[in-house]
Amino acid sequence: MNILHTITVKQVLTVSTKEALQSRYEDQKFQLKREHEQLQFEWKKIERAKKYPSQKLSQHFQKEMEEKLEKIKLLDFQLEQLAILPIGSELKEKEVQGMIDIQVGDNWDEAALSKTIIVEDGVIKEIR
Repeated sequence: MNILHTITVKQVLTVSTKEALQSRYEDQKFQLKREHEQLQFEWKKIERAKKYPSQKLSQHFQKEMEEKLEKIKLLDFQLEQLAILPIGSELKEKEVQGMIDIQVGDNWDEAALSKTIIVEDGVIKEIR
């Protein structure tokens, strides 16, 4: 019998993947800073026009800007952790759905819990 199962995909940290992750995090951080600045600009622009109630407007923009700042803090933390991680570490990248074949007599714990794909520099190195 075949069943659907969640399989964990882990990325082995190499010099190239570490650089790619760092670049991606920094790009995301830059984009969030731009979005934060754009929100500030839009808020000031709408506030000057005085067409909308300022209390609700302020709350909305402050909430949006705080969310951007929280995401920036998270990216800063991820960059710090990435700098600490040694080459060869395994990072959980994502989870995918896959089919597994089970038979009467199979060990359920082993069949259901042990599926992991290890990827190094874009190449599958191991299936556990």
